[in-house]
Amino acid sequence: MNEKNYYPPMHTAEHVLNQTMVRKFNCGRSFNAHIERKKSKCDYRLPSPITDEQVKDIEGTVNEELSKNHSVTERFVTLEKARRFVDTSKLPKDVGEKIRIVSVGEYDHCACIGPHVSNTSEIGTFKITTHSWENGVLRLRFKITEP
Repeated sequence: MNEKNYYPPMHTAEHVLNQTMVRKFNCGRSFNAHIERKKSKCDYRLPSPITDEQVKDIEGTVNEELSKNHSVTERFVTLEKARRFVDTSKLPKDVGEKIRIVSVGEYDHCACIGPHVSNTSEIGTFKITTHSWENGVLRLRFKITEP
C-alpha cells in the first residue's frame, strides 16, 4: 500500500478538522484537501458562508480535541465491515478486501493510507488562518504550531 507523503501532525489535524465539520455542519468530510507542513486547506460543500464566530468555534473544538491527547491507531478491517461505520465513497474502485482505518481516539474513524502521529499531543495548536466561501464551497486554510 502506498502512503501519501503528508506531514503526520498536519494530516492528523486534518482528520480532527474533518470530523468537527461533519459534527457541526453535517457537510461530510472535505472533498478536496491540500495538506502541507507549513499550511493546508480543506474544501467543504456548504449552502451558505459561515461566520467568523463559527470559524472560532471550529478552531476551538479542534484544539479541544487535540488537547485530549487522543491515541491515534490503525486497524485493518474488511471493506464490508468498514462500510458500516466510515465513508468509503472516496476509495478507489480497485481497493482490496481489507482496508486501513485510522482512529483518533473515539472522535474520528476514517479509511486512510497517510502517515499520522501516534498521539494528538504531538500536534500543537491548530489555527484557521483564512476562510472563504464561493458557489457553495467553504475553503478553510489552516496551520499548526509545534507543541
